[in-house]
Amino acid sequence: MVATDFDAEREYDDERFSARSVFRSDRMKVVLGYFEPGQFIPVHAPDSDVAITVRDGRGVVRDGETDRDVGPGDVVVVPAGERRGVKAGDERLEATLVTAPPPTDAEHDPVREGLRRGAFDPEADA
Repeated sequence: MVATDFDAEREYDDERFSARSVFRSDRMKVVLGYFEPGQFIPVHAPDSDVAITVRDGRGVVRDGETDRDVGPGDVVVVPAGERRGVKAGDERLEATLVTAPPPTDAEHDPVREGLRRGAFDPEADA
């Protein structure tokens, strides 16, 4: 069993969002995400489902072509193959992200590119 909490894992980074991996198997990955205001996970479309539960703060979750405002207690599920991303609003955002199965390294290339360029939606900002 893996047991932890947001306070024990909390780690913010001034440069980019912080992802604290708390569990990973061939079937699932669980990450606690910590975002400073305006930080984001760039939009990408891996072949995995994701469930995002907001613990604290406010922001936006991209679900396909729709931006959904989210706040504490909100749960958003985006199916595999849909474009998705997470962006903090004007305050810190903390969320649990559960992906099944875990995205491949190659599927995260758009994430790395978006972070490198500072672009929430790398395709739209190309």
